[in-house]
Amino acid sequence: MKKIIVAVLLMFASAAWAGDLRDGLAAYDNKNYPVALAKFRLAATQGDENAQLMLGVMFEKGEGVAQDYVEAVRWYRLAAAQGRAAAQVNLGNMFDEGKGVAQDYVESVRWYRLAAAQGDSSAQFNLGVMFSKGRGVAQDYVEAVRWYRLAAAQGYAVAQFNLGVKFSNGQGVAQDFTRAHMWYNLAAVKGNKDAVKNRDKTADRMTPQQIARAQQLARECTARNFKNCD
Repeated sequence: MKKIIVAVLLMFASAAWAGDLRDGLAAYDNKNYPVALAKFRLAATQGDENAQLMLGVMFEKGEGVAQDYVEAVRWYRLAAAQGRAAAQVNLGNMFDEGKGVAQDYVESVRWYRLAAAQGDSSAQFNLGVMFSKGRGVAQDYVEAVRWYRLAAAQGYAVAQFNLGVKFSNGQGVAQDFTRAHMWYNLAAVKGNKDAVKNRDKTADRMTPQQIARAQQLARECTARNFKNCD
């Protein structure tokens, strides 16, 4: 199951419904779902894409309402149509998993692309998965690596882990255990337990000099905030 994106930025305090949205977010954070639902509805019916996104999240997760994927999709569509990247990602997830809609990988990829074009790291990662598995697109490891790199450059730990896998297996890139170790190490620092296991297994196939080089590359990559790391 892919991650549900719930991030909301309040950059429009002058909007007439901003108070309802703000109150809804505060209630949501305090798990006061009935109040959150009511406030989000007020803002959403006036066209606020962030409130529409949050209603989609609440219906998808069954927070304060009966879980209803169809209703979640309806709200996600409204927010996504206004260009809200998080809603586009979540809508892509619904098509990917066949929740509230017929499963449709092509449609899923379409929504992920729209969000990825806005720089959304979750969408970039999801596109990497789709290209790696050949879902909705022709399987293409090189393209998968390209999308993983974009997400990894934003610090997305699972994308960093998946890059480690690609370098370990030589999929879309030349097999390179030093680079694989580097990416596993970066993901491990962020708490990815699978990355710890894979890093240590990869180290068993490396010389001490290669391990030292990989560790140096990881430090340099971190210092560059994950940019231009390979």
